[in-house]
Amino acid sequence: MDHPQTLEQEHASHVTPTRVSVPQAQVPQALTKLALVLPTLHEAGNIQTVLQRVRASLDPLGIPYEVIVVDDDSRDGTAEIVHAISECDPRVRLLVRSNARGLGGAVVYGWERSEAEIVGVIDADLQHPPELLPQLWKAIESGADLALASRYAAPGGLRGWNLARRGLSWLAIWMTQPLQKPEIRVKDPMTGFFLVRRTCIRDITLETQGFKILLEILVRGEVRSAVEIPFSFGLRKAGSSKAGLREGLNYISLLGRLWRDAYVPWRTAQTARNDLHR
Repeated sequence: MDHPQTLEQEHASHVTPTRVSVPQAQVPQALTKLALVLPTLHEAGNIQTVLQRVRASLDPLGIPYEVIVVDDDSRDGTAEIVHAISECDPRVRLLVRSNARGLGGAVVYGWERSEAEIVGVIDADLQHPPELLPQLWKAIESGADLALASRYAAPGGLRGWNLARRGLSWLAIWMTQPLQKPEIRVKDPMTGFFLVRRTCIRDITLETQGFKILLEILVRGEVRSAVEIPFSFGLRKAGSSKAGLREGLNYISLLGRLWRDAYVPWRTAQTARNDLHR
């Protein structure tokens, strides 16, 4: 059955969310707004819990926010669950992409359909703890351009990862070091849980393939300050990982493009200096 790209899905019979009233008087329009994207593909087993925990973490902050679930046409009940919740809480939005795949593309798709000043992303598989959101928001409120949940900032960690997986993760991060700006170099440029000011990415066109969107923002964006909040990467509660050979190849391709973008201006500047000394 095809899902429309609106909220017109049928109610899921097994979802009984509590209606949430959000009077305009309780959401001052002068406050900075947050748009948090949850990209999903076959996350019916996790989505209700993660949305509950996200809202429970954001509500005490007293800020205007929207949680945008961008589903890649899962057809496993994910869209129906989100739709039922959105009927009770208008801050939860559902967008369904047809004939499209990819975490990076889903994140960009959601950000482009919001006018919030602060945008962010969190995985829907519960490996990212939503309870970290208040700390990320506090860092942004304190003036940071970017706040990220970091597995490599002490005392963060990688629970349940074997030696081979840890080694690949370390290698992938090591390859980013020459690309990162020295003044804002972070320990975990590969994390998929972060908040960023829209002004920092307004003038760049983000890649829609692959899943390491933060690295591109750090290299190409106008980020002047970043704060890392440590956390321990959890284990998936349900469903299966979307990472695989294709995502690995996409990452290598992205690295190649970022290296090219960094090398060409350097080479041009070097040539210009050599010409001046002739």
